[in-house]
Amino acid sequence: MHIVALGLNHQTAPVATRERLAFKAEELPEVLQRLKDEAQLSEALILSTCNRVELYGICNSLESCHERLIKFLADFHQIEATDFVDNLYFHTDSDAIHHGFRVASSLDSMVVGEPQILGQFKDAFAIASAEASTGLILNRFMHRSFFIAKEVRTQTKIASNAVSVSFAAVELAKKIFGDLNDMKVMLIGAGEMCELAARHFINQGVEQVLVTNRTLSRAQQLADEFSGIALPFDIFRGHLDQVDIILSSTGAPDFIIGPDEMAKALKKRRNRPMFLIDIAVPRDIDPKVNELDNIYLFDVDDLQDVVTENLDQRRNEAKHAEELVSREVEKFEQWLASLSVTPTIKQLREQVLQIGNQELNKTLAGFSDLSPKDEQRLKAMVNAISNKFLHHPINYLKVKNDNGDTMPATTIREIFKLDEEDKKINS
Repeated sequence: MHIVALGLNHQTAPVATRERLAFKAEELPEVLQRLKDEAQLSEALILSTCNRVELYGICNSLESCHERLIKFLADFHQIEATDFVDNLYFHTDSDAIHHGFRVASSLDSMVVGEPQILGQFKDAFAIASAEASTGLILNRFMHRSFFIAKEVRTQTKIASNAVSVSFAAVELAKKIFGDLNDMKVMLIGAGEMCELAARHFINQGVEQVLVTNRTLSRAQQLADEFSGIALPFDIFRGHLDQVDIILSSTGAPDFIIGPDEMAKALKKRRNRPMFLIDIAVPRDIDPKVNELDNIYLFDVDDLQDVVTENLDQRRNEAKHAEELVSREVEKFEQWLASLSVTPTIKQLREQVLQIGNQELNKTLAGFSDLSPKDEQRLKAMVNAISNKFLHHPINYLKVKNDNGDTMPATTIREIFKLDEEDKKINS
């Protein structure tokens, strides 16, 4: 029995290849059964996201399993295996466990520490579980994956620092204002970066969002999405004093905000501080604005410096997270090993007790005057002898198993012939 994980991700394959091998969530119930049948897996799970496609399973033969998994991907997606086989990785047993734990903990993500992958892993498991595609081993594997992911997030600071420009802007705003509740934000431009930043600001409790764009309909569309107010582009400067935070990202060739406009806005605000984020290239806001008192202006390079610093901090935290994952892998391997030794202990116990009871019955057949109480005493003696005989062998098996040594279980099975079919006890 082997745990396997075959797949590709953002590190091994370009997006075009990942797209060709991706699975739709709605087709997974049918696909899982086909995967089990065609790859001859006793258990199976599929994780498919924009950054990775991975097949997890339980199989008997590693070599044939590897080949069948590749063939399954090629056949299902109707593409030649040669188009993607060089992009694949194939992890087995301990490596597969380690890989799965790292994926769930976001240590294998494009952005280390991002939380989305854990939710995607849980969704994949929910689908597989609902289809009865997972069993004892993958169920335990997934639950321990979720456990270690939680441990990593609570015992490290791997997800505590912003690693996107849009979220870095929000973090800087919080450092300046503290609580963002009751703050007002103006978005100049309605592109993707502004939209992402707006979402982050809304999540942090800002009171209102004003949106301006050269195309008013687009400004109105984005404003409606955040229950905000759209402003015509030619009048937005007259509203600068009404907001605490300004985020600008347009395609203008020249500055659209200068010191004069901001000085007027500050005067109307009675010098209450303002935070300006200029993520446009070329810049939208004249750098001289930063010379005004109570103005905090950051451009895209400033934000990128914050992101770089935070990424470095995450990488340092990832070292601690890797240690946590490695310890959990060892625990899971011990549990897996116990699956092989437990049946051995059970069969050994049954065999010894069976021999003892057979011999006891022969002995009792030669007595006609034993009382029921005496018979019970003899049975108790046989059971006590059997248990004492089993005590040291069973402890030996358990200790060796805890140390990762499975050879003693194999030896015991050979000595006592536990694997022979139709075992007969000679009298």
